[in-house]
Amino acid sequence: MDSLGSKLKSSMLPAHALSTFVQRQGQNLSDKMGKGCKVVVCGGVSVGKTAILEQLLYGNHIIGKEDSETVEDVYVASVETDRGVKEQLRLYDTRGLQEGDELPKHYFSFADGFVLVYAMNDLESFRRVEILKKDIDKFRDKKEVVIVVLGNKSDLSEQRKVEADMAQQWAKSERMRLWEVTVTDRKTLIEPFILLASKLTQPQSKSTFPLPGRKNKSNATSEN
Repeated sequence: MDSLGSKLKSSMLPAHALSTFVQRQGQNLSDKMGKGCKVVVCGGVSVGKTAILEQLLYGNHIIGKEDSETVEDVYVASVETDRGVKEQLRLYDTRGLQEGDELPKHYFSFADGFVLVYAMNDLESFRRVEILKKDIDKFRDKKEVVIVVLGNKSDLSEQRKVEADMAQQWAKSERMRLWEVTVTDRKTLIEPFILLASKLTQPQSKSTFPLPGRKNKSNATSEN
């Protein structure tokens, strides 16, 4: 199975990610979280969450393939950020949510970031993503968390049910980035995950407050 890095090099793109391994459903995943940023990938049923991850990491998703229902898979990838540093992401591929379903609460407690996925040919799946964003705000007490939104199946433009402008305005009002993507064009999947890894691992800015016992330059000047 080829890595994303080698695939990207062959298509003359920088090697932004390298898949390392996948933990399949049925394993005791809570005991194997390990290091790295934990990212929960969630959305409605059949929006293409698994297809996005398989195509992003391995480039081997078969278009039109009938996927089995996901219970929980964890993909571990090394992603090169916009700072040129490789960081590990643990991508939790969750079960598709149907009407009335809620994302299990333990995801809200341990996640460092979220990828919300809807299908642009399914308005209900977009409504599901709106609800997920509200749930994240509620369970995280509106504390800042990195979230990106993917409108999948952009290749099905003739079946569009979610208007691009409306979706972008909502994302902007919620201070999130939104991309329309398709697994038929792997390049569309790369930028969102680079941004996600870059934001999750962004170095803390240094404090501008003067250290105790020291005068900053402006104070020293005013006192002379």
